[in-house]
Amino acid sequence: MKTRLLMLLGICLLLMQVTYAQQRYTISGYIKDQQNGESLIGISVSKAGTGLGTVTNEYGFYSLTLPAGDHEIQFSYIGYAPVKMNISLNANKNLDVKLEKSSSQLSTVTVTGNKQEKAINTLSTSLNRLDIAQMKKMPTFMGEVDVLRSIQTLPGVNTVGEGANGFNVRGGAADENLILLDEAPVYNSTHMLGFFSVFNPDAVKSVNLIKGGFPAEYGGRTSSVLDIRMKDGNNQKFNVNGGISNVFSRLSLEGPIKKDESSFILAARRSYIDVLMKPFLKGDMKDTKLNFYDVTGKVNFKLNKNNTLFASGYLGRDVFGFGTQVNMNWGNKTATVRWNHVFTNKTFMNLTTFYSNYDYSLDFNNESDKGASEATQKYKWTSNIINYGVKPAFTFYINTQNSVHFGLQGIYYTFKPGTGTGVEGDETSIKQLTQQHGLEAAAYLDHEWKPSPKFGVQYGVRLSSYQYLGKGTAYYYNDTTPGIRKTLAGTREYGANELIKAYSYLEPRITARYNVATNHALKASYARTTQFMHQLSNTASPTPLDIWTPSTNNIKPQVADQYTVGYVYDAPSDAFELSAEAFYKNMENQLDYIDNASLQLNQQIEADLLQSHSRSYGLELMAKKEVGKTTGWVSYTLSRSERQTNGISKNEWFLNRYDRTHNVNVVVTRELSKRTSLSANWVYASGTPATFADSRLEFQDWDIPYNSTDKRNNYRLPSFHRLDMSLTVKGKQLRRWKGEWVFSLYNVYGRRNAYTIYFRQNDDDPSKKEAVRLSIIGSIIPGITYNFKF
Repeated sequence: MKTRLLMLLGICLLLMQVTYAQQRYTISGYIKDQQNGESLIGISVSKAGTGLGTVTNEYGFYSLTLPAGDHEIQFSYIGYAPVKMNISLNANKNLDVKLEKSSSQLSTVTVTGNKQEKAINTLSTSLNRLDIAQMKKMPTFMGEVDVLRSIQTLPGVNTVGEGANGFNVRGGAADENLILLDEAPVYNSTHMLGFFSVFNPDAVKSVNLIKGGFPAEYGGRTSSVLDIRMKDGNNQKFNVNGGISNVFSRLSLEGPIKKDESSFILAARRSYIDVLMKPFLKGDMKDTKLNFYDVTGKVNFKLNKNNTLFASGYLGRDVFGFGTQVNMNWGNKTATVRWNHVFTNKTFMNLTTFYSNYDYSLDFNNESDKGASEATQKYKWTSNIINYGVKPAFTFYINTQNSVHFGLQGIYYTFKPGTGTGVEGDETSIKQLTQQHGLEAAAYLDHEWKPSPKFGVQYGVRLSSYQYLGKGTAYYYNDTTPGIRKTLAGTREYGANELIKAYSYLEPRITARYNVATNHALKASYARTTQFMHQLSNTASPTPLDIWTPSTNNIKPQVADQYTVGYVYDAPSDAFELSAEAFYKNMENQLDYIDNASLQLNQQIEADLLQSHSRSYGLELMAKKEVGKTTGWVSYTLSRSERQTNGISKNEWFLNRYDRTHNVNVVVTRELSKRTSLSANWVYASGTPATFADSRLEFQDWDIPYNSTDKRNNYRLPSFHRLDMSLTVKGKQLRRWKGEWVFSLYNVYGRRNAYTIYFRQNDDDPSKKEAVRLSIIGSIIPGITYNFKF
């Protein structure tokens, strides 16, 4: 009996030990910067000496589940002193941590993220991260740091030329990029006809560019996602940042509303090129306008340990005009309200609501000063697109190997394609196109699974739907010969919010990583994406006046399938990183145009549109060095982008407008001393395709050029290349005041890169045509900026 009792007691103790060993608890909380209270994204949180760990999300929140017992937890991030804590886990714990910047690391390391964020340790393919510290080391245009110019040095990213609005990713159009500012969509991302971005660097915290392998939470575009997060504002002390240059001035204020619990940031910029040019402009050009301004603001409130509220907004505008005759005006407005809520130590929610409004106008004014014999003529065209959206998103941290992301999204669109007002003498005429409305909705779910340190996979699905709604007139067209304007078959009137046409798509996503050896990883991904809106443009001119239109009963949504495979090598010392990715992207229902299509104020614009099939494929290589006095990267892209449209180019494949066969970027920064650094950027790209005449017809001593092959984009513009350099000199760092001078040279050797080539009559012999190269910039442009902080 005694023996049996001892055996039973031993079994009970063993069961208790097994039960205790299986018991697991969770550590969760927020990680912030010790100096300014900013939440830190991508911080590595791990059990020391093991592969068990996680990273903080976009709001600095983390959740780590471990077995009961004693653990040494490590919090680490390049540029910050690592923190280790011994924790005894016998219950769930809430643990907020503040990290302190390490001055010794900052002197020799470009702050780009932590080890956990490096490509070899993430599941993501085609993901590039940049931060302001990195951008400030790059050569600048007119001495100013710029987000869009920085991402254009990355593989797979280019533009159709200097001064072009937006950017192109892997052969896609500019409107195929989803650009988010604190989760609100931005429709025109540039100022001053493409030379500056709308994002004030003093207010930007992080920049993520995703070119493929999109997580299921992102949708609505087919080429890329540019996710920009604004600073929360310093919740420890009041700070002033600013800069004065020969282009514009900027100023930002940030500080605590209540220390440790709430803060704000307010940043503003205003250009004054037109003011500086005014003494040199005479006659009809004396009233020329060329300026922009923007204001960015954000506040946040920590309501309690489980609830945080954020509100942010942006307001910007550009004005561009030739004297009093022609004026353009455009701008963005966005507003975002977000609520972070921690349901449990494993469940995190972010609820976002946003508003976005992009509007633009064009004015012509021909006021006569010759009396009543010549009537005054005026014309004004306005257009805009308005969004309202809501996005509840949830993350459930199951354990260190598993997490689930899911959510809903809804966006209501109002398109105002155009209102034209004409005045001739005493008569006024108004032409207004019918407003269009749409509702986009989506539900998504993905699962991130890391069964071992060597292997990880993230797979999911997104269900997207779009409803084209009234009030308005729907047009129905007869099928005609491709390439010829469609004929109208009939119309139908729809009431407010009445369904005209509905679309729905299932978008599967998967990405995987396998570490074949220490510091070597292979990656692969597939993603289907859908886009329900389109930008109409049949010109190469760099203007912001292109028209946005939704998918309708005549215009199908764009659909893209992208496949990516890649290889990553990360040197053991973190000295450099090598990566290579090959991609293939198939795109359906992209818009094209019949010859001589009319876009502005065309009520039946759909009759001039064609939908085409596109494909792009290529290889992207990148070598990056992050440690030492000399840092930077070299990127090379070999790619092809083609299109096939029935009725165009004899129904054969032709080169896309955004095709660049070769694209090279070399970015180098050299720390000359503790206070001085020199940086340079050299870019080379094949010329973009263009359509030119290849034959001529002689008629009565006149040369008439024409395209005998009837093929689009049958030639290329000359290759594009440019060198930029900048020198940064830091002043003596006083107790509160910190200042630096930035001297820059843009287009160092004065290259006249062709934006386009056009033909005109020869001045000496009007019967002959001559080709003229149009260059937006054809000389060296110096810049100087003084930056300060106190």
